[in-house]
Amino acid sequence: MSDKEEKSVGQFKTGTTTVGLTTEEGVVLAADRRASMGRLTASKYAKKIYKLDDNLGLTIAGSVGDAQKIVRIMRAQLKLHRLETKELSVKGAGTLLSNILHSNKMMPFMNQFVLGGVDENGGVLYDLDPAGGLMAHEYFTATGSGSQMAYGVLEDKYEEDMDHEEGVQLAKSAVKSAMERDTASGNGIMVAEITENGFEVLEQSELKQVVE
Repeated sequence: MSDKEEKSVGQFKTGTTTVGLTTEEGVVLAADRRASMGRLTASKYAKKIYKLDDNLGLTIAGSVGDAQKIVRIMRAQLKLHRLETKELSVKGAGTLLSNILHSNKMMPFMNQFVLGGVDENGGVLYDLDPAGGLMAHEYFTATGSGSQMAYGVLEDKYEEDMDHEEGVQLAKSAVKSAMERDTASGNGIMVAEITENGFEVLEQSELKQVVE
């Protein structure tokens, strides 16, 4: 394995837990707040959920630098598209991100992403791998080193057309479960909701109880 390949693999091992699920009102995204570098907790306040547009949010897992670059590119491309034509659908935004990732396959962005948004049909979820693979999820998805634990909670508790507030609580519970067992996930939970009213991040005070 070359030095470049070893560096890429090391970056990809950065731990985290992110969750996305759909509700009767839209989409809920959740993530822990720990940024790790091997055995070191590099930050206890990492931001892993980003607003891309009023109806779009993105969770990140993997290399922080790569993810921040992708967020900047996506925001710029979405603004340009709106000026030139009209607002992209969630599927269109997913295809755009997939193309960006795929076009960089010689030096891939070492990330997993969950893209969530709301269109005329309600909440929509996609996840994307470093090569640009795009997968739609009707109900829920999870990424990162704690995703197996999160999936266990989601599989057990998720219900179709779930009430939005129940969806928020379930997303928190899924991330909290991962934090209990995955040493690379921890230091609190960030939650964002995307509905017809737009993108909103819940205040940290609202998350204190579930962390405790």
